[in-house]
Amino acid sequence: GGISYSGFTDSYNYSENTTIISQGGASAGFVNFVTSKFYANAHCYVVLPRLEIVDNRYVFHFLKLNQEKLTNCQHGAGIPALKKSEIVNLQIPIPCPDNPKKSLAIQAEIVRILDTFTELTTELTTELKARRKQYNYYRNKLLTFDEGDVEWKALGELAENLDSQRKPVKGGLRETGDIPYYGASGVVDYVKDYIFDEDLLLVSEDGANLTARKTPIAFSVSGKSWVNNHAHVLRFETYHERRYVEYYLNGIDLTPYISGAAQPKLNKKNLNSIRIPNPSPERKELIVGTLDKFDTLTSSISDGLPREIELRQKQYEYYRALLLSFPTPEEPREVVA
Repeated sequence: GGISYSGFTDSYNYSENTTIISQGGASAGFVNFVTSKFYANAHCYVVLPRLEIVDNRYVFHFLKLNQEKLTNCQHGAGIPALKKSEIVNLQIPIPCPDNPKKSLAIQAEIVRILDTFTELTTELTTELKARRKQYNYYRNKLLTFDEGDVEWKALGELAENLDSQRKPVKGGLRETGDIPYYGASGVVDYVKDYIFDEDLLLVSEDGANLTARKTPIAFSVSGKSWVNNHAHVLRFETYHERRYVEYYLNGIDLTPYISGAAQPKLNKKNLNSIRIPNPSPERKELIVGTLDKFDTLTSSISDGLPREIELRQKQYEYYRALLLSFPTPEEPREVVA
């Protein structure tokens, strides 16, 4: 069930190349195509097309097109679920229904076109994962120093802390504008006024992400900004100083500096005490230049692989909607078991 597999087993009850739909939980209605043998539990529906009428992948693409419609059909106050009837009652468009051979040929061509887009997206995603792995390897290698190799300094010696200038503003009191309002993990809102107008490094002060690390805990901001009291504000003398510390903080385990179990917190005193290797300015420039190139390739939303993946996904969705748009028939036909 869910969006991905929940475990492994020695047996299976369904063969590969099968469409499934999540039955319960927040992901109820999510459509997936399983390419290996699997064991389906009660938390997913298995879709078995009547292959003499409809192409297997054609059904998948159609259900993926209607995924949002299915998720919107969730019911239940506690754990949401999707009724089987919501799936069974979906009407799948069948081209040339009176000529099965021609119909399947048309469906196969539609599948071929759509699969071209999904395969390209898969290839790009695989490439992105490989590049991120490569990036992490080089980041760790470039930022690993022996005790005697470089001088180590406390973060408080390398940066000026501007926390005293932060001003939290409750949501209802914020004036809407186009200036980013930052919190612990990034932009929270956009406001009319600003506190800072410069290049800064923000570091999460509290929140589950300090330990989960699903998003970077240190991130650079430029230009006008407003920062609340959930992110520390650090000023550096140069671009390379700031980016170097940003990369280093995002690559190390900060657990020794974090207090609180239920609500993790990195207070100002502990932040300032974090030991940072301090190589020469020339070496920092080399490290930052190398990591910036990887960062652009693996993380940039305006350039690099993420942008390419986003464009290909939009292209797929456009052609999927176009190719699967047919006049609604008066008499629905059962095409799945």
